[in-house]
Formats: sequence, structure tokens, C-alpha cells
Amino acid sequence: MSEKEISVIEMAERFDKIATATVYDTMEHLGILNTVLDLGIRALRDDMHIAGPAFTIKGERDCRTGAEARSKAMEGRNLWAEVYPGCVVVVDPGMAREGGFGFFGEMTSWHFKQSGARGIVIDGGIRDRPGLLRIPEWSVFVRYTSPIESHPRWRINEIQVPIVLTGQLIKQVRINPGDFIVGDSDAVLVVPKGRAMEVLIKAEEMWEREEGSRNDFLAGYKFDEVYKKWGRA
Repeated sequence: MSEKEISVIEMAERFDKIATATVYDTMEHLGILNTVLDLGIRALRDDMHIAGPAFTIKGERDCRTGAEARSKAMEGRNLWAEVYPGCVVVVDPGMAREGGFGFFGEMTSWHFKQSGARGIVIDGGIRDRPGLLRIPEWSVFVRYTSPIESHPRWRINEIQVPIVLTGQLIKQVRINPGDFIVGDSDAVLVVPKGRAMEVLIKAEEMWEREEGSRNDFLAGYKFDEVYKKWGRA
């Protein structure tokens, strides 16, 4: 099966059913390494999970007014109009990531969701935790929550460009627009766009074996029996 044979939304829904541990093992077996974002980037609630192609946002710390700091890269571009169904909004705050700001919040999350996004990942903070938790089928992965608004302390410079977020196994993980983001209560992973279909198929095969192992354990089979049968325990 080629990547073109299924839609982005179907791919996201299929990835969403698989634990990140299984996706990680699959990528490691395929030689796709250093894909884990810093473990400090956590789900806002443990039952949150996310999957979808990255819609990237790059920003930087800035205290100037809008007129003073208008970005040439953003002229003529409408962030809200470019977010598309099935995507995951991924934010690189630049040097402002440790500034204690909430780079986005509940109202912007509603806008992203109404544009079809499945959730947001920020290498930094977000505002309005209580409100965010009330948004149905919306997943948030961040370092912290804060009441401090990012404006005018930070601004978006570019969208849909390569960005870097802090990594766990390496200092930084590059994320290209369209790379697949997969996250749950363990971690957030980056699956290279060009290999996403390959990873998905292999991860589904591994997940099926793991589910078989789980069912056999529940039925009372011993570890050695399960491993011999499924090769995964």
C-alpha cells in the first residue's frame, strides 16, 4: 500500500490507535532514530493522545509593537486560513520557550479545532488549562501552563517551515511540515513524512502481535508460551 492510497485523516486515525512505545520500537527497527521529543513535553491530561501531520509555527521573543516588528515572512499570510483538517499544530517558540508564557490558549485552540486541527504541541507553555480541558476531542502537549499572555513578549515569524523542538536523545529534533506527530501519555514522537506509511504498516503489525499477547496473558498463558506464539511480550 502506498502513502497516496489513504488520506491524511485516515492515516492519523490509524496511528492514533497505536501506543507511542510501539511506534518508537517500529522506527528503531527500521533505523529511524532520535525521534523522541523532550519528555518534559507532556499531555495536559494522561488520557490525551494525538496523531497527524505537523502544521509548523516558528516564533521568537519580541517586545516591539506590531507596527515596529512586522515580519516580512508573515506578510500576506493568514495563520487561521492555512491550518487544515487532520493536522497537528506544532510550535517552536525559539528562545522564549522558558519564558513562562502561554503561547496559545483556549480561544485560539477553538479556532484551530474549528479549522480541523486535532491538537497542539508546544515546546513551552499554554494558557487556560481549565478551558482547554473542556474542548472535546482536543489534545494538548506542552511543558507547562501559565496565565501570562505571550503578546507582546513573543510573536510568530513563520509558518509551515522546518522547525526544531527540544529532543530527548539528541539536543534538537527537526520537524518538517507534514512530518507525522504521534503522542500519548508516554511521549511525543516525530515520524518522517516520507516514511510515515511504512512506519504505520509495520507498527500496526507489531501492535496486533502485542494485542494477541495481552489477550493470552489475560487468558492465563505463561510468559514463555506467549512469547513463543507471538514473538512479542
